[in-house]
Amino acid sequence: MCAELAGEGEDVGADLRQAVEALQKALDERELEVMLTGEHDAGDAILTIHPGAGGTESQDWAEMLYRMYLRWAEARGYRIEELDYQKGEEAGIKSSTLMIRGRDAYGFLRAESGVHRLVRISPFDSSGRRHTSFASVYAYPDLNEDIEVAIEEKDLRVDTYRSSGAGGQHVNVTDSAVRVTHLPTGIVVSCQNERSQHRNRDMAMKVLKARLYDMERRKRDEKRAAVEGAKKDIDFGSQIRSYVLQPYTLVKDHRTGFERGDVQRVLDGDLDPFIKAFLLGRSRSAGAPPGGTAR
Repeated sequence: MCAELAGEGEDVGADLRQAVEALQKALDERELEVMLTGEHDAGDAILTIHPGAGGTESQDWAEMLYRMYLRWAEARGYRIEELDYQKGEEAGIKSSTLMIRGRDAYGFLRAESGVHRLVRISPFDSSGRRHTSFASVYAYPDLNEDIEVAIEEKDLRVDTYRSSGAGGQHVNVTDSAVRVTHLPTGIVVSCQNERSQHRNRDMAMKVLKARLYDMERRKRDEKRAAVEGAKKDIDFGSQIRSYVLQPYTLVKDHRTGFERGDVQRVLDGDLDPFIKAFLLGRSRSAGAPPGGTAR
């Protein structure tokens, strides 16, 4: 149709460009989807964010990542449930757990699992010095109810406390928030999203189940752990991606070598190019083209 109008002298350049861009976007989406071959890739994701060493600096960086993933999820039309949000004493967050609901959420977000590094002039340093901060991001699958994960009551310590969500909108006058510690592994899960202590405990157990399942699966599959990166200390030398604001601007993924100069665009949620590069690299490492068929 555009070609016919163009032949009649109509200026359809803008419409044609839009059509080409829409087609390219659809093709990119499809290319991403066919790379997702994991058992739980098509399902929802539980995303956790924790600051590394460094106090306020790292807590502020963790909150920047929290905002980045919210924007990415919102742009994709995913539904977001805030399960836990622990504010920092001066700024930022001590921890956050989000449920991201939507097609392929886990498949995409597991590409983001690892340590993220920020280099910038610190807004908390009166001398204007450059600081390096670290935060960890990990994605876990939201498991189906029919998947059994053995958790014994004697292995749990359950604490309750007063909840206070982001911005104070979930402040409650009762001790409805729940913190569950799995004693054999040391895994700690908190939930304060619901008004009911019982419902918060159920959701905390759901997150714990997902984390234990993921831990056992990584133990069983050493090859996958080597490809995707094992969980490391939140410190120097362990990062999967660096975000540099000073003395130059660059975001670089250390697993794939993919980089972008527009840091603010990335922090505003433009993560798909990084996710695509990771999935493509994983597909090639597995000996298959992006479509998933062995050569």
